[in-house]
Amino acid sequence: MNMLPNEAIEYVNTLAPLVKDSKNEVIVCVPYTDLFYTLLTVQETNIHVGAQNMHWEKSGAYTGEVSAEMLKVINVEYVIIGHSERRQYFNETDETVNLKVKSALAQGLKPIVCVGETLEQRENGKTIEVITSQTAKALEGLTKEDLDNIIIAYEPIWAIGTGKTATAEDANESIKEIRNEIKRKFDTDDISILYGGSVKPENAKELFTMSDIDGGLVGGSSLNALDFSKIVNF
Repeated sequence: MNMLPNEAIEYVNTLAPLVKDSKNEVIVCVPYTDLFYTLLTVQETNIHVGAQNMHWEKSGAYTGEVSAEMLKVINVEYVIIGHSERRQYFNETDETVNLKVKSALAQGLKPIVCVGETLEQRENGKTIEVITSQTAKALEGLTKEDLDNIIIAYEPIWAIGTGKTATAEDANESIKEIRNEIKRKFDTDDISILYGGSVKPENAKELFTMSDIDGGLVGGSSLNALDFSKIVNF
């Protein structure tokens, strides 16, 4: 919940020249009130736009919610689903994540599906059990072809906004287990899996040279265009 429309416009205008030569896919997921302005500003750039959440129903008496169709009609491409903060503060469940993923795909949006364990679960040795279960439930009822339009983000909840980061090795092992779960379920592991959790310019190199980490879901560091561009360009 950051940046007013004028700030979002200024941010994109600052970011665009810094990442214009990147071969990586650059996505900014902004608050609803910034979407339209951001979409206008990213035209003629290589920056893509996503929303931070959506409802699974197409329409109805869901005051305050936004549907996949509402996002798609203004040319939003991506949507974050099941972010740890949505799970923690707004009662998001594995079941609602699955409903939202299916709804997003039906409207031609690309979901960025978040999975991750709490500190308590990690300390009890349940990391792999939790993240593979969340992954399986999020993708329930989907096809191998659907994976072409889905991104998974592993974000250990204990590392979100705390300054703590999973070691590159730990993050890689967890992502490898997520990839293995997808392979068991769909007979392919050809899917982009990101790491999220206090990603910053200082640790980008260590994280992104690991075998199974395909990119980052960047939180706090993305609010500074220069910092974000350093992560993108690494």
